[in-house]
Amino acid sequence: MTAPISARPGRLLVLCDSLGYYGPQGGLPADDPRIWPNLVAGRLGLSAELVGRVGWTTRDGWWAVTQDPRVWAAMPEVDAVVLALGGMDSLPSPVPTALRESIRYIRPAALRARVRDGYGRMQRRFAPVGWPMALPPAVTVEYLERIRAAVTTLRPAAPLAVLAPPTHRAYAYGYAHPGRARTDTAMRRWADRAGVAYIPVGDLSEWAFDLGANNIDGIHWSFDVHRRVADRVAAALGPEVQL
Repeated sequence: MTAPISARPGRLLVLCDSLGYYGPQGGLPADDPRIWPNLVAGRLGLSAELVGRVGWTTRDGWWAVTQDPRVWAAMPEVDAVVLALGGMDSLPSPVPTALRESIRYIRPAALRARVRDGYGRMQRRFAPVGWPMALPPAVTVEYLERIRAAVTTLRPAAPLAVLAPPTHRAYAYGYAHPGRARTDTAMRRWADRAGVAYIPVGDLSEWAFDLGANNIDGIHWSFDVHRRVADRVAAALGPEVQL
């Protein structure tokens, strides 16, 4: 028997890249209790609806809102939204995203491996230049605003929060992240205009990298960072959530 709508728990919708569900050893199921979306949901009395994928940018988040039926199904019960996107936007991308994403389709496998290795070398070499990025800051803000407008049209009482772009210490990106400051500034200004809670996380990731506690890939977080991110998100959303 289907439970009455009034008996269903509210939902926390999280649109994210892999930082939403990767731990110190790698990727985890969406229902793992140690990742920050589930920690936040538990503290707010909600269930988490995590929608994300490795490498997602704000553009992918917008595509999820408009194309993913999981988002459509969750939206009538959404009581809060976190946009944990923007970090990938700020990363250096010496090859256009469409071409980079198409590497996976190259055949045979040996040729694909050589192309991927070549791309990796190019990325490490040109990352310190900081241009081009995966998405320019102005485009990042454009997609964030599209998502905000769509969500607030359907769920006007649901508060939103956005995570600031984190930092990394990844060999894959030449240990460089020169575009982060520009993206952070653009996102912060947008959040101020839009009345969206803006949650810094770069300091937490830097702190854990200093301790050597994060994933050895230089990108993903320890469970301690997940808990600390959850603290900040729950504190920002808690007073605004109407159950």
